[in-house]
Amino acid sequence: MITASEDNAQPVAGATGDWRQLWRESVTDARQLLALVGLSHLAERLPENDAGFALRVPRGFVARMRHGDANDPLLAQVLPQLAETEIAPGFSVDAVGDMDARSAHGVLHKYHGRALLIASGSCAINCRYCFRRHFPYGEEIAAAARWREALDYARQHPEVSELILSGGDPLSLATHKLRELTDGLAEVPHITRLRIHTRLPVVLPERIEADLLNWLQALPQQVVVVLHANHANEFDARVRQACAQLREVGCHLLNQSVLLRGVNDSVQALEALSEALFAAGVLPYYVHQLDRVQGAAHFEVDDARALTLIDGLRQRLPGYLVPRLVREVAGDASKRPL
Repeated sequence: MITASEDNAQPVAGATGDWRQLWRESVTDARQLLALVGLSHLAERLPENDAGFALRVPRGFVARMRHGDANDPLLAQVLPQLAETEIAPGFSVDAVGDMDARSAHGVLHKYHGRALLIASGSCAINCRYCFRRHFPYGEEIAAAARWREALDYARQHPEVSELILSGGDPLSLATHKLRELTDGLAEVPHITRLRIHTRLPVVLPERIEADLLNWLQALPQQVVVVLHANHANEFDARVRQACAQLREVGCHLLNQSVLLRGVNDSVQALEALSEALFAAGVLPYYVHQLDRVQGAAHFEVDDARALTLIDGLRQRLPGYLVPRLVREVAGDASKRPL
């Protein structure tokens, strides 16, 4: 077990346990998950076939859940619910217009100066509110054919200075696959920033191992790692260590969260999250209003409540710890502030 005193480990010291093996050992059965957290009696409430969206959660993330607490905010993010099977008006399978933004195989181009690559369809954890839970990953993976179409697109668009690696989770790829992309970018000098959107340092921090860190440290581009954490309880010593390792190889760390009913929809929860992030060297960046994807309506918090929460945060925290409340609207030229 890693103790708090180990938070300042050297950047390329490696991790406890092989991340691939830990991934393979993830919990994929909802009844087993409930048994592990002492809530087997809730199994009768589970939807059939995980409501059509497979459960996956690393055991290290399960260990951070409060045993016997049916309202645990980490459990709520991953446990299939009957509510997911209800068809909610105004919710769709493509909540943010990804399919209309396709510009090449695995490339989405929505905003000026930035292009997003669907690097992988895999995640170490399947969040029930995921806005891409219906995305056709089998048809849209940028890493296919050694990133050829994505690199061609980057070369042909000199106005793009930042590539965003998303998914799925780009860090689900082996490091040598990521290196294939950045080796190709050596021929694309107008790409000056690489942004990596990832949940793995939070849910499977063992992924932050020596080979990955060495790759990141050698990149000529500025590297921004945008984490995704929604609750302070997601942070333990190993997650803080992973964040420290990323910072020590020159990565800028931001976080974007989603405002979720029953998870973080209180001033106290959002305040604790901002404090936990900053203690780990991560700057709160965005808190998103829920993307209205079918299956996630039970997580929605209305705008009036969301604005009240952010106002409450401003009264309790310095401005740099108050994330911007935004919504992504299909067709807009940027995230829409609320």
